[in-house]
Amino acid sequence: MSRIGVVAIGRNEGDRLRLGLGSVAGRAAVVYVDSGSTDDSVALARSLGVEVVNLDMSTPFTAARARNAGFDRLRELCPDLEYVQFIDGDCEVAPAWLERAAAELDRRPDLAAVCGTLRERFPDASIYNRFRDIEWDIPLGEVKACSGNMFVRAGATAAVGGFDPGLIAAEDDEFCLRLRRAGWTIVRLPDDMATHDAAMTRASQWWKRAVRCGFAYANGAALHGRGPERHFVREQRRVVVWGLGVPLAALGLAWPTAGASLALLALYPLQLAKTYWGLRRRVPRRRHALAYAASCVAGRLPEAVGLAKFYLGRVRGTQARIIEYKTKGTV
Repeated sequence: MSRIGVVAIGRNEGDRLRLGLGSVAGRAAVVYVDSGSTDDSVALARSLGVEVVNLDMSTPFTAARARNAGFDRLRELCPDLEYVQFIDGDCEVAPAWLERAAAELDRRPDLAAVCGTLRERFPDASIYNRFRDIEWDIPLGEVKACSGNMFVRAGATAAVGGFDPGLIAAEDDEFCLRLRRAGWTIVRLPDDMATHDAAMTRASQWWKRAVRCGFAYANGAALHGRGPERHFVREQRRVVVWGLGVPLAALGLAWPTAGASLALLALYPLQLAKTYWGLRRRVPRRRHALAYAASCVAGRLPEAVGLAKFYLGRVRGTQARIIEYKTKGTV
């Protein structure tokens, strides 16, 4: 298995990291990149025989930067490296996944990356965990992008320059975009890939993650929005309309229209219904589909905050810092 390597990244993941590294240690060469953990993550990784890279935290941290550091170290350790599984420290890789993914890339030289089924470990622990479980369910077959948990051809990764270290979110989407521009194909397989532990139990975590999404949409559109893919242009426009335009028009014109403009707020229930019916095809339980639809519609407000955060930072020339929403694990 020297041709297959694993890069895991984490920060204070605790027991989540124990499960994640334990699922791949001994099956492939593994590099764990730690981003300033204050728990025993580094000691835990070393006790499992895993190579550790401690990221220099004097430079602002990003997941993209951590993945690049792990990839570089993995290539040093494994000169014959062909394939890399990128995983987050809160994910446990399925027993047969590495072999299945490698076999698919062996069979299809046009593939740069594959991903499989990713599920939440505790989807019933909170409605926010359930939202993540729904989000992981992307269509099978050829896709535009995978999450940060993906099995990638090492040569293709090196050829496109790895991940963009300056992105604080959606760096996986941007990485996959550059792979596709280089002529590669990305596929989601029906096989189990990993179990994820979102550990989202509070509304404040949901809010921060939505802010992060809005920031990512703005950043992605600024980078590649004028390209043929129109990267994140539609998502940014949706945030502008529903997170800024409609509420500002409804409230801002309330006085001169004697309150008539407030009728614009009735568009939100219509948007909720449209989103709900779109979800019913893939979300079996009605209450889950309705809750997630409500989350999508309500999420436009924090996404608008993230959008504003990006453009204000751009005007001021300030460097963005990661928007954390996860809870610290325990080791």
